[in-house]
Parts: sequence; C-alpha cells; structure tokens
Amino acid sequence: MCILCKKIYNLLKIKALIWYIFDDNLHIHIKVEEFLLIKVCNVTKRYNKNDVIKSINFEVKENEIVGFLGPNGAGKTTTMNMITGYIEPTEGQIYINGYDIQKQPKQAKKQIGYMSENSALYPDFTVKEFITYLADLKRVDKKEKNIEIDKVINQTGLSSVENKLISNLSRGYKQRVSLAGALVGNPKVLILDEPTVGLDPKQIADIRKLIKILGKKHTILMSTHILPEVSSICSRIIIINKGEIIAEDTPENIENMALTKNSVLVTIEDPDNKIEKIQDKLQSIREIKKIKVNEDNTILYEIIAENSETDIRKQIFDIFSKDDITIFELRKSETTLEDAFLELISKKGKKSGGNK
Repeated sequence: MCILCKKIYNLLKIKALIWYIFDDNLHIHIKVEEFLLIKVCNVTKRYNKNDVIKSINFEVKENEIVGFLGPNGAGKTTTMNMITGYIEPTEGQIYINGYDIQKQPKQAKKQIGYMSENSALYPDFTVKEFITYLADLKRVDKKEKNIEIDKVINQTGLSSVENKLISNLSRGYKQRVSLAGALVGNPKVLILDEPTVGLDPKQIADIRKLIKILGKKHTILMSTHILPEVSSICSRIIIINKGEIIAEDTPENIENMALTKNSVLVTIEDPDNKIEKIQDKLQSIREIKKIKVNEDNTILYEIIAENSETDIRKQIFDIFSKDDITIFELRKSETTLEDAFLELISKKGKKSGGNK
C-alpha cells in the first residue's frame, strides 16, 4: 500500500492536510484535516528530576482564540516559554505552523508574535521609533517596512500617539505598544501572556475588543487569570494544573463540568439579624453564606440546598415574609466558569473535555 501526503494552502484561507491514499486497486481515498498552527506533542519539562510539565498534549487551529488557564505554579509560563522557543522541553515536540521549534527554530519563531506579561519597552523611544526598531530586529523587508509599521500602528489604535514618548503613555497604551510589537512581521500565531493585567475597566474592554479583531486573522493562545475575560474572548479553554492538562473544551462546556449546585441568592434588609434565628425553620438547607453588604445596607446571602432536586425559593419567601424580613431580590444562582475552574483544579485525575 502506498500513502502520499501533501500540505496545501487553500486560497480561501483554510489550511488543511490533504491525504491522498491509494489502495491496492489504485483507488484514491481523500481525507481532509484542519491544519494546526500550534501542536504540542507529549511535552515534558524536567528540573532536577522533577517533572514540572508532565507529557502534555494540545492543539490550536487556525484563527482560534484559546485561553490557557491555571493557578499560580501550574506550569502556564513554562509551557508558554517552551512554545515560543525560550526554553527547550526535556521530552516531546512542539510545532508552530508545521515547523519543529527545536529542529527548525528560525522558521518556527518567524511564525510567532509574543507579548509577555511585562514586555520590555524603551521609555525614551517614541511609539513609532520603537515599532521601527522591532521591524529592523525582525528583519522586515525594507521595501515593506514602512507599510508594515503604519499597518501595525493603525491596527492597535496607536496613530494618535505614534510620536509620543513611551514613558508618557498610560498603562493601557503601553499594552497596545506591546501588542503592536508582537504583530510586527505579521506572524500567524500570537502568544499573549496576561494581556490585560493592571488595566482599568475601560482599558480592559478596549484590549479585549482588539484581541477579538486580531483573532480573525491570527491564531491566538492567551494566558490569563481573569475568567470573565476567557468567556468573552475565547472559543476554547485549556486548563493546566500541577503540570498536567486537566480540561480542554469550550467555555460553556467547561462550566457544565462543574457539579450542579442548587442554591439561591437572596438580597434582604435585616437590621436585627433575624436570619440567624430562623435557620432552624428552613428545611433541606445545607448552608447559608453571607456574600456581601451592599452600599444601601442590604445584605446578599447565598442559601444552598441539601440536594439538587428541591426548589427552596418558595420556602425561603414564606418564612422570611412571616418573620418580617424584607426581600429585595430572590433568584436561583448559576454555575459560573469560576465555579468550574475551582472545582476542576481541586480534583485529581484524567483530563476532562471533548478534545483529545
């Protein structure tokens, strides 16, 4: 049996592997697979006989925005450093747009734009001078350099500050400069490490919007600890804990991995602290948790039922009303990505999720 394999780039901007398989009768069978921009195969990183990364596997397809999550010390930074070629894996292979990061480092690194959590910016450079410096460093073609610099500045919304010193920019604009630096050379893959850390809410919203736009033309792997950010930006999530991939799926499916918690959130006015006296009256209640005191002195509680079948809202409403506890809001709570994340990292065991 003869098997021929060819890589092609579709003019419709869809990368794929086309396998032409000839059987014994020379009939052709065609199998099409989506092309992978990042492929991590059985990667282990060992320090002093201690495996900090343990034979991990994952893939990122073209134009995906994938969130890479994990608690401190889980192995996120080590993995990102191996993907970018900054450190070498002890075992395994990493491919960037088909190039082996160890055997073909120059070709592989040309495919990558990296934005670190604390990017090194030169404060005495103007924005345009800094982007020009990076274009020279990355050996952007001289004929295309000016066009490339203007394009990157426009893409990241830096046109209005391109002649300002970096030292005079706000934190939000400095993050944009870091992102612009990653875009120089038009890499196919963007690796973003905590892209919104330290920003105010408006700056966070602006960077998120920009990342979404960039995801239409680039493959993005983004490390972050801000879980709502992942839900709003990423099509898929990879969770690492203690050097192992423990979950890999869409944000919605990750949320559904958490055990269903039957609880209600109730906001009440209770100056006499009557809720402590009526706990014994509430049947099938496992726990009452005080969440916060609001500015108007109302109090938010979470009341958790003993089992997942019982709807406790009517019971709570009736008992609170009889004891003259004013209810401002009563609603069922929903499982969040944070709930799922905390539950998953507290477990030990095999990877969860639909992707292999």
